[in-house]
Amino acid sequence: MNTIDEHIQKDKAEIEAARAAGDMGKVRHLEEELAGLEAYKAQHPEDSHDPTPLEVYCDMNPDAEECRVYDD
Repeated sequence: MNTIDEHIQKDKAEIEAARAAGDMGKVRHLEEELAGLEAYKAQHPEDSHDPTPLEVYCDMNPDAEECRVYDD
């Protein structure tokens, strides 16, 4: 994906396709991903790049061990 908006639209389309196929596990996974992307977009309205899953996770959990940044 090039932008977060494209990723959000792709996830919405995939959710509908998964619902039509009856794949509720995939629907739940995509809904969680979509919620994270929408929260990231709300927190960073000026940023249009497509964030990685780690960026989204760290935005939602800044105190997580995986997200710590150490200065030398």
